[in-house]
Amino acid sequence: MENKKEGFGSKLGFIFAAAGSAVGLGNIWRFPYLAAKYGGGIFLLVYIILAVTFGFSLMITEIALGRKTGKSVIGAYKEADKRFSFLGVIAALVPFIITPYYCVIGGWVLKYLTVFATGFGKTAADEGDFFTGFIGTWFQPTLFFVLFALITALVVVFGVQKGIELISKILMPILLVLIIGIAIYTMTIPGALDGLKYYVLPNFKGFTFSMFLKTLIAAMGQLFYSMSLAMGIMVTYGSYMRKEDSLEGSVRQIEIFDTAVAILAGMIIVPAVFAFSGGNSEALNAGPSLMFVTLPNVFETMKGGQIVGTLFFALVALAALTSSISLLETIVSIVCERFKLKRVTGTIICFLFVIVIGLTSVFGYSIWDKVKIFGYQFLDFYDFISNNVIMPVVSLLTCVLIGYFVKTKFVEEEVLYGEKKFGAKGLYKVMILAVCPVCMIVILISNLFLSL
Repeated sequence: MENKKEGFGSKLGFIFAAAGSAVGLGNIWRFPYLAAKYGGGIFLLVYIILAVTFGFSLMITEIALGRKTGKSVIGAYKEADKRFSFLGVIAALVPFIITPYYCVIGGWVLKYLTVFATGFGKTAADEGDFFTGFIGTWFQPTLFFVLFALITALVVVFGVQKGIELISKILMPILLVLIIGIAIYTMTIPGALDGLKYYVLPNFKGFTFSMFLKTLIAAMGQLFYSMSLAMGIMVTYGSYMRKEDSLEGSVRQIEIFDTAVAILAGMIIVPAVFAFSGGNSEALNAGPSLMFVTLPNVFETMKGGQIVGTLFFALVALAALTSSISLLETIVSIVCERFKLKRVTGTIICFLFVIVIGLTSVFGYSIWDKVKIFGYQFLDFYDFISNNVIMPVVSLLTCVLIGYFVKTKFVEEEVLYGEKKFGAKGLYKVMILAVCPVCMIVILISNLFLSL
């Protein structure tokens, strides 16, 4: 099949593409407010430890599975063990569910980028009326959603090397320069250094064992989402990875890039909001509205806020785009492999699918706002069922497959291909056989419990 003959042309191309997938909206707004909520430096420390153990083990498993089989997520699980063919189908559902609504949110980011870039940032700084007014209509959200999805599809249609790898090599360095530059500028805001201390220094005041467990679960959930695990993405990208490139080394570099961006995003948002709110930590617990309601107000009070706001939403747009590209590529690879289609045909079909399903998320906040699925609006339901239910199940069963059916040797052999040793072999076995399954069960139960 045409698109499966493709592969990344270089190790750097693979790392940038995989890191681009991992770096997304979750890094920019979710990580900072979770860190602020769960003890600042305590959350950062717990997250980093989990990244080099829990996250590393799951990511290297998925990439090895893809590279060893050379197939998209459905075919990869089937080839690993026919008894787990069903797991490939379940895993494939995730990108089909996430891609449409992710592009809708990407459209929201484009709207804000347009507003700030055209000098109308003040209109967005109105305590939430602008945001609710925008998503409460259907025309503009549809327009920006389709535009974002179209940009994503145009990259994917050009293929792995000429599309995904090329754009990743361009966008990821720009993203890194932007986030470092804005973080440095943020430190010059009066009161920002106090916010930085609040963000990076552990706060043990009133920090009980129960609070630690909540922090642990929150960090695991964030890591799970942030590193694009259980979405079929890493399996797909792994199938494009060159055999001669170090698998273990590449995963470590992806982790470093992803974690660094998340921490730098916190250095932008937490100090800025902290300074803006006069040290009120509650302002950081705004959740999703932090980006679209709180931050525009922060930029409005800053010197040069119009420029900073433009650069910030450009940064977020780039992060969202690199993630949406990986999501769309995953479903395109599944469709092309399953139905023996050429890349262009498969991309067009998947683009149309994204538009049709994505419109339900757009309309769910406007003309269909009275329609609910188990009490959720469309977008919220898609987010819950994919992130809180299917993804933990996929990772749990993947650990069962690798640890107890095909054995960890399945992954170890792929990691050792062309390498002298697998440095983290001992850690990997312990994580896959015991720690990761327990973590996934904890995440799944906590997610379901919190939803009740």
